[in-house]
Amino acid sequence: MSWVRFRQETQICWGRVRDGVIHVCSGSPLAPDHACGAHCSVERLPLEGTPLLPPCEPTKIVCIGRNYGAHAKELGNDVPKEPLFFLKPPSSLLAPGGAIELPPLSQQVEYEGELGVVIRRTCRRLPAGADPAPYILGLTCVNDVTARDLQKSDPQWTRAKGFDTFCPVGPWVVPNASWDGLDLETRVNGEVRQRGNTRDFIFSMSEIFHAITAVMTLEPGDLVATGTPAGVGRLHPGDTVRVTIAGVGTLENSVTAPASQ
Repeated sequence: MSWVRFRQETQICWGRVRDGVIHVCSGSPLAPDHACGAHCSVERLPLEGTPLLPPCEPTKIVCIGRNYGAHAKELGNDVPKEPLFFLKPPSSLLAPGGAIELPPLSQQVEYEGELGVVIRRTCRRLPAGADPAPYILGLTCVNDVTARDLQKSDPQWTRAKGFDTFCPVGPWVVPNASWDGLDLETRVNGEVRQRGNTRDFIFSMSEIFHAITAVMTLEPGDLVATGTPAGVGRLHPGDTVRVTIAGVGTLENSVTAPASQ
């Protein structure tokens, strides 16, 4: 049963999805003492027709760069010797079904389909080789939208990665899921643009968590995006981009022209 977030009148709620039905929960799975399951549901809603929110509440979004060798090669970059990571602001989050806004400052905005990991418990200085699973709420889909022209021109990637709507995530979080050997596919207007598998990670999940938590503490609700396979490309107004990860779900978003000022 996957976790979803949604707005109900003036409240933001969590629920568990089973057979197309949201079992509304009275609390958050990120709460330290939370033990919500199917039996603690107080209300049920149809999944279809219920607008979902991003299924996480991050203090930060940590992204891994160049974690697939073929992607590093297609951009003319060397494969890093240790995990390369950067931040996206929480203001970049976009709900499933929301519209990616192409900013006036960029002429080359691209999709990057990725496996996302949502943090459940505080994780600091995870030892090398340790299993990060006890700290993870579950897996989700992420689109690490990137202004490629700004990424190439700027000495660091804050502008290129940080625009509003540049982090679509969802539609839900799948708990207790293995991240080994998952197929990932990105389609634009129905055409396959990316195909990859998590077995092709350069750095394992343990190495990723060890590197991140040696620098910063991962807090409940934080999001880790684990890198994108080869095949990234430009988005245009009117496009529909879909990131599908086997056993996790499909994240779909539209693309719109620059918003008026």
